[in-house]
Amino acid sequence: MPTAIAVTSADLVLPPTDRQTPPAAVLPPPEGQPLDAALADMQVLVEQHGYVIALYPASIPVAHQRRLHTVRSVLESDRIALLKLDLPPLGVAVLVRQLRQLSVLDFSPGVVASAARLLAHYIYAGALLNSVTKLDRVPVSLKTHAKSWVPGSQFGVLAHPDPQLVKIGGGELAGPEFGTQLLVAKGQLQSDWVTAVLAPAWRVQGVQESPLPADSPRWWGTAKMIEFAAFLPDVSVLYQLVSSVRREMCTWCGIELIGDRCGFCSAPLAPPENRQQPDGVLNHGSPMRHGS
Repeated sequence: MPTAIAVTSADLVLPPTDRQTPPAAVLPPPEGQPLDAALADMQVLVEQHGYVIALYPASIPVAHQRRLHTVRSVLESDRIALLKLDLPPLGVAVLVRQLRQLSVLDFSPGVVASAARLLAHYIYAGALLNSVTKLDRVPVSLKTHAKSWVPGSQFGVLAHPDPQLVKIGGGELAGPEFGTQLLVAKGQLQSDWVTAVLAPAWRVQGVQESPLPADSPRWWGTAKMIEFAAFLPDVSVLYQLVSSVRREMCTWCGIELIGDRCGFCSAPLAPPENRQQPDGVLNHGSPMRHGS
């Protein structure tokens, strides 16, 4: 059985892109499942799959985060990885699907878990907003805040990997310099800017639509928005990216990893000089910016 991938809500589980992509388990919040049931479900996942990689947004309630850590602590299992993701909800869903795709390939659980940090660098996650007055995830100047009060104003915001904010009609969002597809989730805002302007500017290879994650309006500070995420769609490219990074053994828990931090115990790789940047495998043949 492949390594189990788990998430904290069902709307973070995107439809598979092929027949090989497995589903993901859902780990409900405390109010949705008693502790004994959560322990039993996790124990079954570990027994059936050997290892469990649970991904959760940094924005979920503290009580939900505590539940995840309580389950791992009570089970005293070193086969459960808890990965906090500082991405917008749609970006989290994209990364979850990519790890689901990797889980059935010839990578060890430790490599799949530590690959999350690497692959996150190649997800361009943002939104089109009608207001930034309640946006606290991306730096917003007082001047921009003032502009958001002007009727009809709209803003393009990129939260990851490098925060950007532009007023529509007054600038462009810098996008990826490699081939991507664009996933779009529409909120209560009516606009074709994402598909008619942003997608051509970023030269995406295709546009897909997805339901808006339930937490997106809270994350972006408004329900009048359209969320988007550009991502690497080719599984073979994901495979090559992960394969190009030298594998190490965690000096703390002994599991295999890539990058500079273990996905299971979070211990940093030591010594630092052992870290290695992968060779460039994207177009233009340029080296990647990150080695983790």
